[in-house]
Amino acid sequence: METAYAAWRTFQDKVLARVAASLLVGCTLLALLEVGRRYLIGRSFEWQQDAVTFIMLSGVYLYFSVAQRKGSHLAVTVVPELCAVAGPRAQLAGQIVKAIALAFSMVFLGLVFWWGIPEVEDAIKYETRTESLGFPMWPFLLALLLGFGFMAITQMFQLWFAIQKLRGRPVPEYPEDTEEGGH
Repeated sequence: METAYAAWRTFQDKVLARVAASLLVGCTLLALLEVGRRYLIGRSFEWQQDAVTFIMLSGVYLYFSVAQRKGSHLAVTVVPELCAVAGPRAQLAGQIVKAIALAFSMVFLGLVFWWGIPEVEDAIKYETRTESLGFPMWPFLLALLLGFGFMAITQMFQLWFAIQKLRGRPVPEYPEDTEEGGH
C-alpha cells in the first residue's frame, strides 16, 4: 500500500498540481487580457467570463485531492483536536472519529462520482453549453467529477493508514503532506 501511495502522491504532485496551476495561471492571464481589451478598446469577448469562471473552477476541482492530502482545505476538527489533548483514551476516540469521518466522506464522494457519470454523459449527448454558448459543459463537469474521484482515492489511502495506526501498526509519515510540514 505504501508503494501505491507513493505513486499516487507523485501523480498528484507531477500531474494534478501542475495541470491545476496551469489552468489557474492561464485563466488569470485571460482575465487580465480581457480587462485590458475592455478598457483600451472598449470591447470584450462574450465567452471570456465563462472561460475564466469554468477554467478557474476546473483548476480548483483538480486540486481537491492535493489539498485533502496536505490538510490545506476547510475541515471541522474540533472533536479530534480536543481529544488529542485530553488523555490516551480520548486520543483513541479522536482517532476513531477521524477514521469514521474519512470513511463517510470517501463513500459520499465515491457515490457523487458514480452518480455524476450520467451527468457528464448527458452533457455530451445533449451538447449542453455554458451561458454564453461558447463552450461545451462536459469538460468542466468531467473536471469536477475527477476532482471528487481523486479526492476519494486520497481519502482511501488516509483511511487505510488511519486504520493501521488504530491497530498499532507503523504507518509512513510524510511531513510534506501536512500544511505545517510543507510550508
